[in-house]
Amino acid sequence: MFSHVFVGVNDFERALAFYDPLMKALGMRPRFCDRERPWAGWQPEAGPRPLFLIGRPYDEHPHEPGNGQMIAFLAESRSIVDRAHELALANGGVSEGLPGLRPEYHENYYGSYFRDPDGNKLCVACHAPQVEADSVQHG
Repeated sequence: MFSHVFVGVNDFERALAFYDPLMKALGMRPRFCDRERPWAGWQPEAGPRPLFLIGRPYDEHPHEPGNGQMIAFLAESRSIVDRAHELALANGGVSEGLPGLRPEYHENYYGSYFRDPDGNKLCVACHAPQVEADSVQHG
């Protein structure tokens, strides 16, 4: 459905330090990083699309997060949702909702919400039922 998603940032190095471990936890691998422009992109292991990109806005105006906009990343397990939230907070993110079930969406929706250091709202969600490995980790 998507070719790519681009998220504007103001401090590229700070954003790269935030997104690099998050993308790794989500199974995305680096596709490129150009500090001169500056921008960077990640792709799924199965490659080459969809791409997730960060960088300074093309029009060279400061980035401002939009109200009501959010990017949600798909996680294969609830433990990945937990790990992503932990990494986000450890790398300058701010929590907007701890990892947990959100039955108002559907019975297996397990998600977490946070903002990156530039204020962009992100979500990591797993739609699969809890599996044995997650059962051990979550009690």
